[in-house]
Amino acid sequence: MTDTVKILIQTTIPFIENDWHAGRFSLLGRHLESLDLEVTFRDREPGRDGNDPFLAAIDDTGFDEVWLMAADNGNGLTEAECEALNRFRLKGGGILTTRDHQDLGSSICSIHGIGRANFFHSTNPEPDETRRIRDDRDTAMIDFPNYHSGRNGDFQEITVRVPDHPLIRRSNGTTIEYFPAHPHEGAIGVPSDDASACVIACGVSKISGASFDLIVAFERDMRIAGRAVAHSSFHHFADYNWDPSRGCPDFVSEAPGDGFAVDPDKLNDIKTYAGNLALWLAPQGK
Repeated sequence: MTDTVKILIQTTIPFIENDWHAGRFSLLGRHLESLDLEVTFRDREPGRDGNDPFLAAIDDTGFDEVWLMAADNGNGLTEAECEALNRFRLKGGGILTTRDHQDLGSSICSIHGIGRANFFHSTNPEPDETRRIRDDRDTAMIDFPNYHSGRNGDFQEITVRVPDHPLIRRSNGTTIEYFPAHPHEGAIGVPSDDASACVIACGVSKISGASFDLIVAFERDMRIAGRAVAHSSFHHFADYNWDPSRGCPDFVSEAPGDGFAVDPDKLNDIKTYAGNLALWLAPQGK
């Protein structure tokens, strides 16, 4: 890398203290900064026309990567903002989309390519209709997709599909094994007609035993100069999932676990993955 990589950690919702605002990903930002990366946190700030003027011009802001923490209910990114994100990637910028259960984050569906890798309850549902059923049934107000990988604060064992992919390699050459768990993860997958995408890693539901995709990676191609990654849940990056003592919005009803508190070394894998993401999504020449 020749220049400092500039990463924008951006939510798709305006700031609300009792929600998943950008400040709830501070431990992720602190880790990325420890790797000499430049990190900016930002919540959506719509103007009178409904567009966020900053996001609607994201391709001219000088950022190298946008990490979208999509926590809206379908009313997040506008058409103009999605078009700007498309231009951003066409010009070489890297994009991460990460969402959650049911329809949480569904505004990202309008982003070219990577949007179609995100499956929601009401928009772009999973192609296999047999999977359109509740997995986690404990939280009655949350519908599918809601794959249960464990309690917030615990870890899940992952299955690596592409062992030599740089996203999931530790510095010693072995593959990462653990991600933070979450009671109701979202659904992602490779769009049927996109040869640039592949599944890198999967998880397994502790309720049904169903396998579900955790990471879908999009390579550059002849037309699109930037890479992208679709990720199953922003909870893998949230402070609360790395350390439940950091707190969460009061609508979170499930009791947290203590997996990382008991075995903190397992948290190193998600940190390794985050660092790998920053390197892999960086524009060519960075």
